[in-house]
Amino acid sequence: MTAPDITKRTSIGAQRNPASEDAILTAAAEILREGGLSAFSIEAVARRAKAGKPTIYRWWPSKAALLLDVYHRQKGETFYADTGNTREDLIVFLETLLGFWKTSAGEVFRSIIAEAQSNPDALEALRDYAGTRCRASGVILNRGVARGEIREGLDILLVMELFSSFCWQRLLTGRLDASREQLSHLVDAVLTGFATKDRRAQ
Repeated sequence: MTAPDITKRTSIGAQRNPASEDAILTAAAEILREGGLSAFSIEAVARRAKAGKPTIYRWWPSKAALLLDVYHRQKGETFYADTGNTREDLIVFLETLLGFWKTSAGEVFRSIIAEAQSNPDALEALRDYAGTRCRASGVILNRGVARGEIREGLDILLVMELFSSFCWQRLLTGRLDASREQLSHLVDAVLTGFATKDRRAQ
């Protein structure tokens, strides 16, 4: 069983012309790949896409909204593997996310995070995205609860935030080449806890 990506963005504002939308998103992605966030602006996107700035602002009310749509376009539909084993599902989740960020999508997402440090609109959009992403990926642990592998009452959003935070930190420090052995160790540490049995009993 797979779960669709509930964070996929819907159209904002006026109905979009598909051809114009494609041209704008393509132009935005190209600018980010070529020059990074410093080269990215609504003006630059409008010039490359041969589109009017009012059109872009009508469909994307802020630069942050456009950045997130570029990212979502690259990500497409996200599915969470269901191997029948929660441990393996979590390892695959981490491998998939880190692998995706090795593509140009990693640069785009880094740009979104960078923009959020000085732009309140971008920060709000990123915060909303992070929350909905954790709710979507939480299906992995919910399946584990249903199978009796994960205890009931677990704060699933908080635990998935822990796993996602590991990936974000690796992205921001340029260390996306985590081995399966490392990811397995991380998942096992979270699933079993860090303390010895004697310490857990106290």
